[in-house]
Amino acid sequence: MKKTGWAILLALCCIGGYLVLPSNYYLRRALIHLLPKIDQYPIFENRTVKAGNPQPWPESEAYNKLSVPEKFQPVFEDLGTVAFVIIKDSALLFEQYWEDYSPRSRSNSFSMAKSIVSLAIGCAIDDGFIKNVDQPVNDFYPEFKGYNGKALTLRHLLTMSAGVDFDEAYSSPFSPTTKLYYGDDLQQIALGMKEIEEPGIHFIYQSGVTQLLALIVEKATGENISSYVSRKLWTPLNAEEDAFWSLDKKDGIEKAYCCFNSNARDFARFGQLILNKGNWNGKQLVSESYIKEATTPDTNLIFKEYNETNHCYGFQFWHLTYKDMEIPYMRGILGQYVFAIPELNAVVVRLGHKRSDTRTAQHYPDDIDTWLGAAIEIIQKSTNNQRESE
Repeated sequence: MKKTGWAILLALCCIGGYLVLPSNYYLRRALIHLLPKIDQYPIFENRTVKAGNPQPWPESEAYNKLSVPEKFQPVFEDLGTVAFVIIKDSALLFEQYWEDYSPRSRSNSFSMAKSIVSLAIGCAIDDGFIKNVDQPVNDFYPEFKGYNGKALTLRHLLTMSAGVDFDEAYSSPFSPTTKLYYGDDLQQIALGMKEIEEPGIHFIYQSGVTQLLALIVEKATGENISSYVSRKLWTPLNAEEDAFWSLDKKDGIEKAYCCFNSNARDFARFGQLILNKGNWNGKQLVSESYIKEATTPDTNLIFKEYNETNHCYGFQFWHLTYKDMEIPYMRGILGQYVFAIPELNAVVVRLGHKRSDTRTAQHYPDDIDTWLGAAIEIIQKSTNNQRESE
């Protein structure tokens, strides 16, 4: 027993010594906080994305006159929905909140932030800070020299076809994804990615690639991405509340691939911007041509996981077909969504704790069918009720 006790003590000392190494800061944080949660932003340092000209959404005449259809409610509850918002014809048609959430409650965007980074790239191109999406990455970071003579470009980063060695693994405490989330040196991770195959061939989802895009925005514009997004998007979009973008450390850099913390009403503004083809109240915030390309899947790529043509990803925006409607959308790992539905002139936002583990034939989580089904039914019933009252 004494030998066993000493062996256990020695093992604990070794583990403790390993964990206190400065390079394992992220691992200590991961062991304390475990898997990411939607309300974790207070455990991080954050930078404010200022809402400089707040204006609330106008309310539709049919505002909240209907409820979530009963047949959809079990999934809403089982997956821990905290917010569900529908914007129709640029007005607030429906909203509901669960638990202690309200219209002002902030929730983590998770990977919906990738779409915000994409929009920032579009703004930087419009401003002339970036030449175009085919500009080589090594214009900004010479570390990326290309692979077999083919230059790595911003297009490759935007379409997740960079051919780098970033392993997207959420369940492993040792993965680069965990290092990004809980680590304190995101620049080292992003700039340390190695080019291991020719870019522009395979769509492989990699959060490190988005982090690199954000570094490029900062280097090109000369300001941090929170400031740039506030100036070019958040304030012009009339967001009602300041957002918080989580940082890797005090005065550090944004966890740009995730961790834009805001509320459902304000997240909806990005969907409306997509519906408006980059325009907001008569001002073109992002060029129409960029918006179109960003929300159109790059079918030149092979979706490597399934070995088939990519029909679901553009420039950091997802895409699906639902009941013959083409829907670009933003997506986060715990079931954060902003859907833009051009055929209905509508935006749907769902925030919550979980999403489904099963996928449809289009490879999207099948809980999406619930959020779209419920929203479309509410929209259709509201439209019919309005026609009957006229």
